[in-house]
Amino acid sequence: MESFMRERGVPGGALAVVKDRRLVFAKGYGWADREKQIPATPTSLFRIASISKPITAVGVLKLVEEGRLSLEAKAFDIVRAEPLLKDGAKMDPRLARITVRQLLDHTAGWDRNKSFDPMFRATRIAEATGTATLAKPAAVIRYMLGKPLDFDPGQRYAYSNFGYCVLGRIIEVISGQPYEKFMQRHVLAPAGIRRMRIGATLDGRQSKNEVRYYTKDEKLTDNIFPDGPRRVTWPYGGFHLEAMDAHGGWIASALDLARFAAALDDPKASPLLKPETIHTMYTPPEPPAWRDDAGKLADAFYAGGWMVRPHAASGRANYWHSGSLPGTATLLVRRWDGLSWAVLFNQRSEDAKLPDGAIDPAMHRAAAAVKEWPAHDLFSEF
Repeated sequence: MESFMRERGVPGGALAVVKDRRLVFAKGYGWADREKQIPATPTSLFRIASISKPITAVGVLKLVEEGRLSLEAKAFDIVRAEPLLKDGAKMDPRLARITVRQLLDHTAGWDRNKSFDPMFRATRIAEATGTATLAKPAAVIRYMLGKPLDFDPGQRYAYSNFGYCVLGRIIEVISGQPYEKFMQRHVLAPAGIRRMRIGATLDGRQSKNEVRYYTKDEKLTDNIFPDGPRRVTWPYGGFHLEAMDAHGGWIASALDLARFAAALDDPKASPLLKPETIHTMYTPPEPPAWRDDAGKLADAFYAGGWMVRPHAASGRANYWHSGSLPGTATLLVRRWDGLSWAVLFNQRSEDAKLPDGAIDPAMHRAAAAVKEWPAHDLFSEF
């Protein structure tokens, strides 16, 4: 952790390590707030970016487990919205075929590399939909229902923030509750997590014990919010965090994510989902996604909110998800051997020679050097 942060000039970070559902290590590094000299701690709250996705996935599967939702249900039969169609355009008929499962697996048909990511077009979509303020998820959905898909649903994998935005709205329709409240009550609380919440974009609206976010050069951009200063650093007005709720909007501590990982470690003892539901979460997408020309499944694939790499010798698997936003770099890993860790930083690297992903192999090397894991459980101290 210290070497990684020093090489990249990262102000602050936090790490929590779990072994067999016991918290065996928790530590903060550097500064939660560099200017005020406030140290980072294991309880410091960070924007977790896309680690929000596996959390949302558990919420969806909770509704499936209760018989209130089917993974094969058509997403836009549940989330009904009037598509924004202009100049005689017609709605892409393939949109009607998208299933809940395809949203979970990023196989629904949107490819941000071929078109764009609507979750970072808050002002443009607000203008197009006649929204007085920044575009919220409902406006984004209307806008995207007027755009063609990039590929046929189910044919391949393409990471989609928007797909998880839609899943958040499915949770709201089925549960009858706001997304955040449903998740806090039915997913986070059973795992013993009490302080996680959707973050706020603008400076001055941070939660108690939340870190400050930094970029390497502190470059300014136009504030997309009508209130506040006209020019801001990217983490404090360059994007609309609140609208990213289900795919990237949560704030959490390393300890919170450690509790989430521990709650999923043993399917037979999980307070979140039944073993058969957890098995369903990790089921590979239907072919041809993640298959080669011969039909063989890739060694690692995305399923139900996680990257999954089966471990043949144990019959288990490694699961992980990373997250990245200006001012944020995060990683959550759950290994086949009962070892998990959550790593959070309040600055991401902008240097291709020093990628944020380098923390992953570094953590595996550090774990391999441990000959005997502690028998204690630090969760009770927090």
